This record gives sequence, C-alpha cells and structure tokens, in this order.
Amino acid sequence: MRKINNLIKMLVLCGGLFFASCETTELDLTVNPNALSPAQADPDFYLNAIQISFAYLTENNGRTAGQLARVDYMSGRDYQNAYSPAGFDGRWSSAYQTIMLDIVELNKIADETGLTHHKGMGQVMQAHILMTLVDFFGDIPYTEAFQGAGNLNPVADSGASVYAVAIGLLDSAIANFNGDALGEPALDMYYGGDWAAWTKAANTMKMKAYMTTRLVDGSAVAKFNAIVASGNYISSNADDMQFQWGTNAVQPDSRHPRYRASYTSTGGGRYMSNSLMDYMRGGFDGGYDIGGGVFTADPRIMFYFHRQTNPTPGIDGATPDEEVLECGLQNPPAHYAGYIFCGNPQGWWGRDHGNDNGIPPDGFLRTLAGVYPAGGKLDDWSYGGQQDGDGFGGNGITPIMLASWTDFMIAELELVGGNEPASKAAMFRGIEKSMNKVISFKTPTDRFTGIMDFYFGGLTAVINGFYDRIDEEWDDATDKMNVLGMQYFVAQYGNGLDAYNFYRRTGYPTTLQPNIEPNPGGFIRSFFYPANHANTNQNISQKDGVTDQVFWDTNPGSPGFPVAN
Repeated sequence: MRKINNLIKMLVLCGGLFFASCETTELDLTVNPNALSPAQADPDFYLNAIQISFAYLTENNGRTAGQLARVDYMSGRDYQNAYSPAGFDGRWSSAYQTIMLDIVELNKIADETGLTHHKGMGQVMQAHILMTLVDFFGDIPYTEAFQGAGNLNPVADSGASVYAVAIGLLDSAIANFNGDALGEPALDMYYGGDWAAWTKAANTMKMKAYMTTRLVDGSAVAKFNAIVASGNYISSNADDMQFQWGTNAVQPDSRHPRYRASYTSTGGGRYMSNSLMDYMRGGFDGGYDIGGGVFTADPRIMFYFHRQTNPTPGIDGATPDEEVLECGLQNPPAHYAGYIFCGNPQGWWGRDHGNDNGIPPDGFLRTLAGVYPAGGKLDDWSYGGQQDGDGFGGNGITPIMLASWTDFMIAELELVGGNEPASKAAMFRGIEKSMNKVISFKTPTDRFTGIMDFYFGGLTAVINGFYDRIDEEWDDATDKMNVLGMQYFVAQYGNGLDAYNFYRRTGYPTTLQPNIEPNPGGFIRSFFYPANHANTNQNISQKDGVTDQVFWDTNPGSPGFPVAN
C-alpha cells in the first residue's frame, strides 16, 4: 500500500463525502442530485468521489457478507427476513447513481483527453462493484442502465454476462495502465500512482472471478493458473489493495466505519461474532495471571478484538448478571451441543449467529472492534470501557484485495485437485502473510509486549506455537477443507465478500456455529432485490425468497446446503 499525504487526503475526504450518497433512498437509475454534474466535469473531482464512495460500498457489502459467514455477527433468526429489501436501497443507489454514473461521465472526459490511467482506475472499481452486485442479487441491469430518462425501466442482464463484462473491464484497465497517459490523477488513494500495482490488482480480481465461476466455467481454472504462473498479481503485502481511513471525527468523519460503531459516547454499537472469537481463541482463557501460562490462541485475536471487561458474566463459572447478559443464566439450545453459546470466557463477549434479542446496557462491557482493521484499541489486557478517540482513533483500513487471500484461493484449487501438500503450503503462506500484516499494522503497546515476553515467551514464540497448532490441526483433519476454510475466514476479517462466496461455492466450513434458531429456513443464496429497484422498475420482479442461487452456484438447494445452516 502506497502512503498518501494525510493532509491532502483529508481535504479530498472533506469534498468527497458530499458525493458519497450511501444512504439515499432514491432509486430509479436516473440522475443523483448528490452526484457530480457534467457542468462540474473535472476528472479528478469525479475520480476522488468514485474512490471514496467505492471504499464505503465495499466496507458495507463486506460486513454484510461476513455476517453470513460468521466472520461478523448477524442478527436474524429467520434468514428470509434477516435483511430487508429496503436495507439495500442506499447501496444500490450508491453503486448505480453515484459511483458507476460518475464512471460513465469520467470515461467521456478520459476518452477525449487521453486520461487512460484515470479510466483504468474506474474500470477496476466498476468491475469489482458489478461482480459484487451479481454475487449478492443475481441478475442485474447493466446494458440498459445509465440511460437516465431515456429508459427508466432497464432490464436485468444475466449474472454470467455481467461477470463477462467485469472481466472485460479488467482487461481494458490493464491495457490502460500499461500505456502512457496524457495526464495523471491528482490523488490515487489506493496505490499512489503505481500502475504496476494497479495491474496486479486487476489481475487478482480476475483470479477472484475465475475462482468464483469455476463450477460453471470449464476454462476458469486454467485461466486462474495462467495468472499465477505469470506472477503478475498481488502476492506480497506491499501490493495489497486497501483504503486508508483517517482520524477526523467531524466535518467530515473520516474514521473507519467499524470504529465509529464501536467507539461511541455510549459504548459499543455493534456486537462481534462469538463464532469467530471462539475459533480464534482456541481454548485460551485470556488470562495471564498464571505462572508459565501457554498462549493457545491465534495471536491475531488480540488485534482484531478489544475486551472491555473480564470475566464474561455467567460464562465458564463467572458470576451471572441477568441485566447485561441474560443468556449467561440459560442452557444452550439442543442443536448448539458442541458450539459456543452466549459468550466466550474472559471477556470475549459477542453474540451468537442469529441472536436478535434486545440490547441491554452493555455498551461499555461487550467486546469491541480492535486495532485491525478498524484502527481501534489493541487488546493488551488493560480492559476498561472505551469511547470516541480511544485506541488509534479509527485510522484503519478496508481491505479490498490482499496477498493472503490469493494464497487461500491457490490452496483451494490445490485441495480440490487432490494435491494436499501443495494446498497446505499455500494455506500457510496465506496465514503467514495475514499474520505479518496484522501484527505489524500498528506498534503494540509496551504493556502488550511486556506481558507477551514475561508470561508467554514473546510474540514470536506465540506465533510459532500457533503455526505448530494449525499444522497439527491440518494433519489430523479428516476433511481438510474445514481447516482451510476456517483459516481463510479468519484472514477475511474486515471484508467477508470472498468468505460468503467460498461458503456457497464449497459448502465449507461445515463446523460453523449454526443459527441460534433451530429452524431458520433456507440459507441466503442471494438477497432480495433492493425495495426501490423492485418497486419502481416495471421489468424487475421481486424474488419470492432468499434461496435463489446465483449463476455460479450449482450446489444443492437450501435448506440442506450449506450444512452449517
């Protein structure tokens, strides 16, 4: 990730946020009053607005996808009603009326003035948006979109054809990056004008597309492997595609969205996933007041999450507190046998998958988003309620395409092909890249380092011990796709788009915590169309349910698949 001057970026954010209409409810694919008009046709204004809106859209979609994969917490015992159609209106509007409409106008200027690098950046972001929309909703408008009053009812193109468009955009972007431009962007918020890095990002998105469609495209695996053989993809953390958030709290608020939701004047506003914390905890009780203690957890847990209290009421023998954690007094439902229920010991306090209970006064008690990727507080066993400004003030990132994720894609193909040693090697490359990225994200506190050194032999020893544990877990596993899947999901924390796709594509991990409702209905294979899109477009009919499968998902229907429903 190339560093951008924070002052310049903040000024751009101040202007750009006016264009990021992430919550607008208008949706007829015509002109967005919050978007730039042709009269304001400065290509850098367009590009800055596109970059910022793209980051918000990716962050929001990545969190929703992560909820279904248990990377994040999902509230909703009934999959059919877990996400309302109206809840997607703002994102649909942002995708069509703000970002892609701005890209249409940017392309007109770029074609006239030779700004091929501007255009290439827009093409990469548009390709990512189009694939995500298909992954979420299935068939979507493209060919007849962006015609304004000329067509208020665009028909939906097939998901397969939109994917083909996206891959074509990425090919065009690569050609644009490899050529000379007559002018350069004033501000590239992702790579600082490194067009070789942008080319790697475009190729990596093509790898993602080929991986996603491998069940329906007999040539996808060969195309994927050809990019791997070229070496021209994101294979190093230095080339990760990510958006850097700031620390400004007002006018505009440039902090990481996860930070804003966790560090408020009234405490935490979101719950963390009990399922993910349980897996990462690996039996570690979180304490350090035991001579010769052994740290059995994934070290990344201390960076992903911050505990505000210890212990967790009613969990593992701790005194219950019905006011703040009622389920600590309850027995788990029968179908939760063998799964974490209610909360994890020693303050790892989140919520179970599907829990839609009311919100008790636990804002300064529940676990918060940590230092990675949200720019919150590192868990250094200091506890205590957190609020605005604590930790790193929201100076986090939204990961978009990471080197670790490409290794997990490679590992998946190797395992599907029957080459377990190669799959294991690729998986460990992904784990190590993820680990290195997370633990070096922000400088650990002296307290964290001191405790690691005094009680556990130092962070390096802890990491090596973790690698040994996963090595043993892999060797002992009868179904190694479960191990691969869980480690992929851990590395996906911060953007669960590929975790959701992996889960629908493979059906793994089968070990995920089930919905707390014994009969939640069929799993969400695609979402309802946004309400305004379905209600105002005469050529679109709302779906009957959420079990409609996108074109690349040829697995058995739901319920029944995936098995960890």
